[in-house]
Amino acid sequence: MVDGSRDAGPLPYVHGQGNIIPGLEQALAGHQVGDKFTATIEPAQGYGDRDEEKVSIVDKASFDAFPSIEEGMFCQIGDDPSRPQLVTIVAINEEEGEVTIDANHPFAGQTLNFEIEVMVVREATDAELKDGVVAQ
Repeated sequence: MVDGSRDAGPLPYVHGQGNIIPGLEQALAGHQVGDKFTATIEPAQGYGDRDEEKVSIVDKASFDAFPSIEEGMFCQIGDDPSRPQLVTIVAINEEEGEVTIDANHPFAGQTLNFEIEVMVVREATDAELKDGVVAQ
């Protein structure tokens, strides 16, 4: 298991708003409180296929604002603060002063398996429909 919400409580979302991956939203459609089921989501309906063009080498100086970096670290980069790009640091080449980054989602290219229990179903409020986010 890579992730779960069992201990944290139900994972809220507004159905039909694209808040979760398409395959999971499709699998949840029509289910009611108490339903327990599994869903297998192929990459095309999850986080997409891996795109090797999203792997690139950048100058290590691009990370000077970070206190430190290490392989496997996730970080946000980009010139536009309103649209940061989440990347994974794949490799650090100190000799060349280069960092290999991967902008693919960590689950891109993977078939995902979910164990689901529907805990709550209710109508979304007008605000939730407008914003696409569940009010806490």
